[in-house]
Amino acid sequence: MDRFVVPASAETWVEGARQTDFPIQNIAFGTGTTKSGVEAIFAAIGDQAVNCQELLESGLLDPERYPALFGFYDLAEGALPELRRDLFELLRSDNPTLRDDRSLLRRALVAQSDLQMSVPIPPPAYVDFYSGIHHAENVGRLFRPQGEPLLPNYRHIPIGYHGRAGTIVPSGTPIIRPKGQFRPPDSAGPEFGPTQAMDFELEMGFYVSEGQPMGRRITCAAAGDHILGLVIVNDWSARDIQQWEGQPLGPFLSKSFATTVSPWIVLPDALEPFRIEGMEQDPPVLPYLRRQGEQHYDIRLEVRIKTKKMKTSEVLATSNMKHLYWSMPQQLAHMTVNGTPAEFGDLYATGTISGPEPGQAGSMLELAFKGSQPITLSTGETRAWLEDGDEVTLRAWGEADGFRIGFGDCSGVIQPER
Repeated sequence: MDRFVVPASAETWVEGARQTDFPIQNIAFGTGTTKSGVEAIFAAIGDQAVNCQELLESGLLDPERYPALFGFYDLAEGALPELRRDLFELLRSDNPTLRDDRSLLRRALVAQSDLQMSVPIPPPAYVDFYSGIHHAENVGRLFRPQGEPLLPNYRHIPIGYHGRAGTIVPSGTPIIRPKGQFRPPDSAGPEFGPTQAMDFELEMGFYVSEGQPMGRRITCAAAGDHILGLVIVNDWSARDIQQWEGQPLGPFLSKSFATTVSPWIVLPDALEPFRIEGMEQDPPVLPYLRRQGEQHYDIRLEVRIKTKKMKTSEVLATSNMKHLYWSMPQQLAHMTVNGTPAEFGDLYATGTISGPEPGQAGSMLELAFKGSQPITLSTGETRAWLEDGDEVTLRAWGEADGFRIGFGDCSGVIQPER
């Protein structure tokens, strides 16, 4: 697929856009509702957002190409990259068509802060992988201190599990502390109650753009053309519930209560400047999983926390997408190799992305060493796990040639159990 990469020198008439996560080189898409109750696909530009349905109704977009733009399911296959191209033409600094139409601008251009953002695409299916090798090694050392950190299959197969699509929530949704069974230390049996080990997971995810019917597969070489765009994912976890229930089938109630996604889908076209080959895979993977070209990204990641005592959030950890062992195309190729169908809007998450250095852990599980070494915050508070009232915000961005491509915040505040 040919990618449309906006030149680094391109400018928009939207003031201050280059200093934000959404310069004209980005143009990300989300589903938003205005204060007057209008819901549509919006395109982020600077700190503003363009109502795509309004542009369509005003005649600035082709109705044969875009019959409706109220939501992503209105789009024909392959239409979103084309919409990005069309918006680039309307938003570039030397095009007065939209810029000088004051009446239309009042209807079509909205401050992002005035929008209520939804989950970009409510996914038909959700899968969470385990593709961050440093996270997998850290967890292995914590839970199997006398054994090998990685299980024998890790370097051969992208590990994953099927999650609950119905508990995908938009950024800003309160996260209620879940209840379940767990076994306290030195206890002979389990107890029931709210988790005492609430955690976040720093992940990225991708939406599927083009499905595949049951009985066929998506190859690793073709998988990139099936990726609609990327979002940030926080797959909240209850670690004590997870440890008790996880054998032998893996997570269940410990992760199905909530998963937060960022509001804007960033298209692969916008991320072309950040493509990298990724880390070496040793031993060589089986032929159906061999990477084709540069399938990884150099995207910086950040975790911030804001407690009840803090006026502003502070950095808790940093990482980078380059620390993924398995690429997104490899994940999709493996997911479908047995003939399982893939549908438009399916959401697949990478798993926790930790780096190799201290301070680069993508979960409290690693930062506080399974709760045994609480971390100290700037207020003097300590955290072994997340507490009620804590707000966690995940951020991601790439930087190149004087601009920054970001995704918007992926945030949630922990609320007491009900």
